[in-house]
Amino acid sequence: MSSSKDEPAPHAKLGTAMTTVTGYEAYESAGELLRALSAPIRVAIVAELGVGERCVHELVEKLGAPQPLVSQHLRVLRGAGVVRGARRGREIAYSLVDDHVAHIVADAVSHAREVRP
Repeated sequence: MSSSKDEPAPHAKLGTAMTTVTGYEAYESAGELLRALSAPIRVAIVAELGVGERCVHELVEKLGAPQPLVSQHLRVLRGAGVVRGARRGREIAYSLVDDHVAHIVADAVSHAREVRP
């Protein structure tokens, strides 16, 4: 499968230099992304970061989850290249590497909220 000039090409791991992947590699990369998003709390973290950058304590407050749990899931998302952290004084502010993941999560949550027959 090749992409046309008008369609963005699939890319490798989000947090690394953007390299175009083709064929089955694109499906493998998509699978890795979906595995990183497989925990509901990680979906919630990504949804919250889709609004803007947040520190761990802000995510803890918003999600009502214990700080160690939020930190653990942020590590998974960082390892998958979904989020990045930037030091802000004594804290680290987390943000999404790009907006694609926020759109995927928003669509998934919207789909889950739809009334089913």
